[in-house]
Amino acid sequence: MDLADLYRDLHQHPELGFAETRTAAVAARELRAAGFEVTEGVGRTGVVGVLRNGDGPTALLRADMDALPVEEKTGLPYASTAVADGKPVAHACGHDVHVTCLIGAARALSADRSSWSGTVLAVCQPAEEIGGGAEAMVADGIFDRFGRPDVVLGQHVAPIPAGVIGLRPGPAFAAADSLRITLHGRGGHGSRPEAAVDPVVMAASVVLRLQTIVARETAATDTVVVTVGAIRAGTVANIIPDDAELLLSIRTYDPAIRARTLAAVERIVAAEATAACAPKPPDVVVENSFPAAVNDPDAAGRTRPALASAVPIVVDPGPVTGSEDVGVLATAAGVPLVYWLLGGADPRAFAGAESMDEIRARVADLPANHSPLFAPVIDPTLDLGTAALAAAARVWLPVT
Repeated sequence: MDLADLYRDLHQHPELGFAETRTAAVAARELRAAGFEVTEGVGRTGVVGVLRNGDGPTALLRADMDALPVEEKTGLPYASTAVADGKPVAHACGHDVHVTCLIGAARALSADRSSWSGTVLAVCQPAEEIGGGAEAMVADGIFDRFGRPDVVLGQHVAPIPAGVIGLRPGPAFAAADSLRITLHGRGGHGSRPEAAVDPVVMAASVVLRLQTIVARETAATDTVVVTVGAIRAGTVANIIPDDAELLLSIRTYDPAIRARTLAAVERIVAAEATAACAPKPPDVVVENSFPAAVNDPDAAGRTRPALASAVPIVVDPGPVTGSEDVGVLATAAGVPLVYWLLGGADPRAFAGAESMDEIRARVADLPANHSPLFAPVIDPTLDLGTAALAAAARVWLPVT
């Protein structure tokens, strides 16, 4: 199966975190066909392929596999119509691109063993979107079972022009914390709010007050994102509910700022509940959490020329406020991480752009990751992503 057909197949059959059984089976099949020794079920649904080619270091090439609970609206002939647990599912973040490019790089490295020496670990990781996949693979002994790499390499498709790679030394992707907050009120009739404690009003106050963490508690030189992605309360117009639930996403780079932001959330939620005379304190639960992805500056500098040999343009995109748990693998192994953005947008959308400011403006107008309209172009994204990953691996696996 060529890469384009493989990508379309994966795109049409998305699966949520820790349920990527079909995706894992496809990845395992393709890695075996490329000559890798393959183990399935690592970290529940993860796949590890090992290709040994003489003496030398080990490079871990990582791709995440899971999709999102999003209804695809691209209108593409290969658009997803998958449903899981009654919810539509789609590869709205591009993990199907990541798996396809990893398979492409695995094929290329296997077919040209004279250009490198050492060991390739091809890792298809589950559950990145829910922040548990990398930790699950580490807990399952991935490095004890398959060897400790000398570097962790990977890429994430983004709505920048195909033919461009974004590589940022140092903190590259933000830490992520997902919180579930339950505000407790006292239900009652909608006509008699004085006899109730309204958690909906409490929730509205919390949402507005949380924004002051960024606007009034964080220095302009620091970066914090606090997003309330969901509010759930009540069933009908004339009943005041007992409880209201908020789902939060918080992004930071600096561990001290991260700790301060989480403490501020706790403080604000508790204070608003007290101000509303809530019958009991709110519940604040961290659903998932993983640290910032930090590219080792020396390793990024070593890898950059290889990426530039495979893709026309390599730029520093600045810190990305999106998050990635790939850093968990590198930290657990005690080795450098090099993780970059892979352009996946149609280059024709940028025709005539004469400055970086104009390119950024056009990127802002395109559907981004997690949008139901996000759709990387197949050509040349897959070929360039394959070439970039294989070229990066060869830098770390030199022939001796």
